Amino acid sequence: MEILLLLIYSGIVWLVFFKYKWLPWNTFTQAVSFIIPIVSISILILFLNIVAPSSHDVRVMNYNVEVVPAVTGLVTEVPVEPNQHVKKGDVLYRIDPEPFQLKVNNLQARIPMLEAKLISAKAYDKELEDQIEAASSNISMIDAQLDLAAKRLEQTRELALSGAGSKFDYEQAEANLKNLQAQRAAAQSEKSQYIQRISAVASDGELSEIAQARADLEQAKAELEEAKWKLEQTVYRAPADGRVVNLQLRPGAMAVQFPIKPVMTFIEDEQWVTALFEQNEIRYVEAGQEAEIALKTYPNRIIKCEVEHIVWANAQGQLTASGRLPDTQETGFEEGRFAVRLKLSEEEKGLFLAPGAVGQGAIYTDHGGPIHLVRKVIIRVGTKMDWLVLKLH
Repeated sequence: MEILLLLIYSGIVWLVFFKYKWLPWNTFTQAVSFIIPIVSISILILFLNIVAPSSHDVRVMNYNVEVVPAVTGLVTEVPVEPNQHVKKGDVLYRIDPEPFQLKVNNLQARIPMLEAKLISAKAYDKELEDQIEAASSNISMIDAQLDLAAKRLEQTRELALSGAGSKFDYEQAEANLKNLQAQRAAAQSEKSQYIQRISAVASDGELSEIAQARADLEQAKAELEEAKWKLEQTVYRAPADGRVVNLQLRPGAMAVQFPIKPVMTFIEDEQWVTALFEQNEIRYVEAGQEAEIALKTYPNRIIKCEVEHIVWANAQGQLTASGRLPDTQETGFEEGRFAVRLKLSEEEKGLFLAPGAVGQGAIYTDHGGPIHLVRKVIIRVGTKMDWLVLKLH
């Protein structure tokens, strides 16, 4: 664009000074003729970079998912090919489900046995409760007899001291009281034994029978849910619409659950189109403004876009957590750029953008509308140059 303006200006100078000779071609007019285009184009470019900032670093990026098996097993089927487009939920590979199904079957058969064991333990627990209740009733009955025996002992003692009763009766009452006291101690001991058996934790720290049965059942249920989940993971489905690249998996291979060894890479269709700008270029950039990009994969084509948002962060604004204080010593500092995310206009929605495609672009702010045309011409001239393949072999 600058060259075009210079050519037009040169034509005007030729007409004024040489063809029609409206003005003399002397030192003064020569100096003025050279200063005017330099100053004018410099001012134009300065304002253009503010009201219609451009970027020569436009990138197309996609989300990448490194596919790592959640379980380890023998691969039986890989129904996709490299670079094949798939829909969300399509099967990417299958692992032999037989070992995982056997685990599920084993746990499903084990759970009814543990449930029966728990029912038996609960019945035993109920029996112990009944025995405790019976022992408590027996102790209450013995306590009533003890009260009566104590009164009888006191009466026979008074009668024996006064001579109205026999000493034998007093000794017999005393023996009956001691006998009842022994019976109560035995009944209390029996009740304590029942209580110890029914308690959740025995004296040796091990769970009681009912608590152990309940714990075994809950553990088996948890293991069954885990086994079912692992069985589901033998079929890996596409997490979104996209393409499979870097496909290394084949039937007969062993898929290993190892985070740093993915079996394929999945490229989602969702894309980021970003343009990187210097920090003082985006002062007037706002969401919703018009933008244009020109990618090298589409020479001589202008792709209409719209500003979605500015990513107000870069790596230089990150302070890494560590035990050391930040180093404030001045070093070779280079100003970081900010990314502006763009979205394609409605008429460009169906256009395929290759992940990794690069190019140039510009944003047209709400200021300086008349000179936006200059930026549009520059972008269009630049994309025509993408037809050239500049290499010697």
